[in-house]
Amino acid sequence: MVKLKRNAEGHIDLGLMDKMMKIPGGLVIIPLLLAVAIKTFFPQFFEIGGFTSGLFKNGQPAMMGIFLILCGSSINVRQVGMPLYKGVVLTSIKFFLGVAIGLLVGHFFGPEGLWGLSPIVLIAAITNSNSSLYISLSSQFGNSTDTGAISILSLNDGPFFTLIALGASGLANIPFMAVVATLIPLLIGFVWGNLDTTFRTLCGKAQPIIIFFMTIAIGSGTNVDTILVAGASGIILGLLSTVTAVVFFYVFNIFLPKRERNAMGAAIGTTALNSAMTPAAVADADPTFAPHVPLATAQCATASIITLFLCPFVVAFFDRQMRKNKLGIYSPEGWAGKEMAAKNGSAA
Repeated sequence: MVKLKRNAEGHIDLGLMDKMMKIPGGLVIIPLLLAVAIKTFFPQFFEIGGFTSGLFKNGQPAMMGIFLILCGSSINVRQVGMPLYKGVVLTSIKFFLGVAIGLLVGHFFGPEGLWGLSPIVLIAAITNSNSSLYISLSSQFGNSTDTGAISILSLNDGPFFTLIALGASGLANIPFMAVVATLIPLLIGFVWGNLDTTFRTLCGKAQPIIIFFMTIAIGSGTNVDTILVAGASGIILGLLSTVTAVVFFYVFNIFLPKRERNAMGAAIGTTALNSAMTPAAVADADPTFAPHVPLATAQCATASIITLFLCPFVVAFFDRQMRKNKLGIYSPEGWAGKEMAAKNGSAA
């Protein structure tokens, strides 16, 4: 017989949030699966209107704004060095590798690309990472400096960096206001969090809830048919994006002091679901791409789902290897190594 857990008041406590947070990327994967299931079997749920649609279908931009405020508040001005540095490094290697892959495919295979994947789709998928998943993983495999890096890394969530890359080829104009729109909530959180410790603490506690409901809103437009529409090419794109996690793991750690090295470089080996909006943004700049938008959108959406499932296991694998060999943060000089030593000492 299963014994139900009860809280201090004696009421049944399912502990669902705790269970989700114990699963690698669980705060993203579980609500995403929930949203996809609802969209597939009960599609009218997201069309109810009012507050329900406002939250579960149309609320993603507002929640992303709040999410950016929370991210900004997590940056302590006294610790701005390492979070800022990690954010710049992660964003740079994500951007340059994605652009390089896209340009190489375009050079050798032309605008139609390889395996049904056009250069534009490759750049859109690989230069965009899933910030919600990164945050979830950083709480398990990193520390506050890794979490703080999201203030810079979140800039690649949308089409901005993709448009910069394509803008160099004349396909799109650089949307300067997109940068401003992203930086304003980050700046609000940063300033307020450094002037008000209570605000920063409350923001830290609110992150899991915002991530959960924001992921439902992101997944509300995706159903099982999306994967079928994209076919094998979308799956290949997701696998390719996941493979880049291995590259990011090694390259990121090259730029870190040995005691700071961890598995979080692999955590950007994802494709953001927001990248599915990029093909339409490209089509606005280059109407000749418009006929390819439906397939490209489905490919990016499929890749985002696949990387959501696979990337956490890649990160967990590298973390286990580092823990086993006492490398990086698990070395005697690393913060995790010191915590483990202190715990073993108290246990003895």
